[in-house]
Amino acid sequence: MTLSGKKILLGITGGIAAYKMNYLVRELLKKGAEVQVVLSQAATDFVSPLTLSTLSQKPALVDFYNQDKTWNNHVDLALWADLLLIAPCTANTMAKMTTGLCDNLLMAIYMSAKCPVMIAPAMDLDMYQHPSTLKNMATLESFNHTIIPAEFGELASGLVGQGRLAENDTILKHIQSIIEKESEDQKLKGKIVLITAGPTYENIDPVRFIGNHSSGKMGYALAEEAASRGAKVILVSGPSQLKPQHDNIELHRITSAQQMYDEVFKYYEKVDIAIASAAVADYAPKTIAKEKIKKSDSEFSIELVKNKDILLQMGKEKHHQFLVGFALETQNEEENALAKLEKKNLDMIVLNSLRDEGAGFQNDTNKVKIFTKDEKKVFDLKSKEDVAVDILNLVEEKLKL
Repeated sequence: MTLSGKKILLGITGGIAAYKMNYLVRELLKKGAEVQVVLSQAATDFVSPLTLSTLSQKPALVDFYNQDKTWNNHVDLALWADLLLIAPCTANTMAKMTTGLCDNLLMAIYMSAKCPVMIAPAMDLDMYQHPSTLKNMATLESFNHTIIPAEFGELASGLVGQGRLAENDTILKHIQSIIEKESEDQKLKGKIVLITAGPTYENIDPVRFIGNHSSGKMGYALAEEAASRGAKVILVSGPSQLKPQHDNIELHRITSAQQMYDEVFKYYEKVDIAIASAAVADYAPKTIAKEKIKKSDSEFSIELVKNKDILLQMGKEKHHQFLVGFALETQNEEENALAKLEKKNLDMIVLNSLRDEGAGFQNDTNKVKIFTKDEKKVFDLKSKEDVAVDILNLVEEKLKL
């Protein structure tokens, strides 16, 4: 069994079985995994952070802030992991997980995690069989978390029964099973995906520009989802406060439509899938003032020239690429989207309307219709992350991946 290159975040809580995690960390590293250990404060009574730091070759984290006052960013830690394993997981920690009680670094990471979560409970037999514990385990399973059942055996109390932490070999088998399942879901592995995102800004003078309200959220969500499916993602982004989290995303920041054009065609020839979600300015000032334009009492006009149509050119140069465009419309939505699909030689177009509440620029949600040459799919209002899933599911379906 190999876990080469896999990133395991191991959360250890305050149970006597915590000492066994020293051996689990060593086994995970032997199998090629990268391990980041996070302990609850109670866990430090049972196992040494120094020992775990030495074994994992990374500082074992306990608090939000280190002694030198540097911050342990729970969001970055959560997004880093391919798998979050909490072992041993106490009854107390399971109760926190089910209710969203976020009172330590481990719980903050858990609440931010998008990767699979695996839980190996350990406690005395009566605690394990208590109705509240059984209810909490059922709730955690309803969250699509994997529960590794406690085993029958001698317990720290001296009693014998179910509650003993699963053996490390059993935990390792469960980890391998999850990793293999995730690998099966990576249908874009080996593919190169080019995504454009955000607005473009066209300078008028050194301090002013023509732009739009695009935040880039839809494009960044697509990039994260494509990367999670194994793709190498080239993300060409206009001005945006967002930053990609996945290691498989290569970010190229630009400002103007011309810069986006140049950047896209540096890579377009070699990509397998291209998704143009950026809101590119159609026009730019013919001349850019070298100095700030001073206000005057008279009217002021700017002569605009048409920018290159990036998506149209991508359609013209398409040979093996699967090309997806976006259409943001306010009237005759479907008619305009279908015309764009045909004119620009697209394989798929994603339509959203500014007339739909919760859709379009700046929002965390979107409501889309997706058209191909032979199909139309209509979706309800969803988070942009879920919209990205719908889009890429259909791309994979059309490519028969």
